[in-house]
Amino acid sequence: MTAIKYRLFEPGLAPRRTKTEVPGWTGTKEPRRDGSHEQGWHCLPFVEGAQYGIEVFYPHDTELRVSRRDGKFIFEGDFSTDPESGRQMPPFRAFGETYYTYQLLLDLKVPEGMAVRSEPHPRFYTSGADDVPIAVPALLRTSWWPMINFVVFKAPHEGGVHIFRPGEPFMQFCIIPAEPDFTLEPMGVEEAAERELQSRRIHASRDTLAVDTRWKSSTNTIFDGTYRRILGAARARDRAAED
Repeated sequence: MTAIKYRLFEPGLAPRRTKTEVPGWTGTKEPRRDGSHEQGWHCLPFVEGAQYGIEVFYPHDTELRVSRRDGKFIFEGDFSTDPESGRQMPPFRAFGETYYTYQLLLDLKVPEGMAVRSEPHPRFYTSGADDVPIAVPALLRTSWWPMINFVVFKAPHEGGVHIFRPGEPFMQFCIIPAEPDFTLEPMGVEEAAERELQSRRIHASRDTLAVDTRWKSSTNTIFDGTYRRILGAARARDRAAED
């Protein structure tokens, strides 16, 4: 178990492992059955990907809206001054013409060899309102850099708006290896044949693997539980090997 330590200046940031909320940003509680509308939580690869990071919440008491008009940023919200720190609140700034920044002030200490990567919160991909802030990916080696001073967001399109709401997650951080220590190479003939055989076996067994899990959504998209069942079997195998 890897321990990620944190230090806060804004308790409301409330960092935690990203959670999928149902009902919430991953959808409504529609069962996996014919006629249901597909939801984010119906897709296990998306759920596992979404829960991989550390989400942070907008810590201020008033909503902040970011938009652009005639190419210039407009920040609408409470811009009073914090009497204790003297900082302008909320601490947003334009960053060129197509980006803006937020003074986050969060310390995430990771083990040597690991790094912190900023990313959009996964609700960006499920929202139909197009109002979710878009955090720009950035990699920080926080084992020796003791503070995330600010984060960068992509500007909304002209006429669009990004909304930071009190107590709502607005971005996430993923903990990854600091160096991309891998190479990309084509499979050899034997390995490719083995993978092809594995693929064909799954395809041939899909009716059995997906029994009682196949359903058609309200948009006529076919879903089944083949992946979920194979994942469950793989996890059970791994647990047995550890015992």
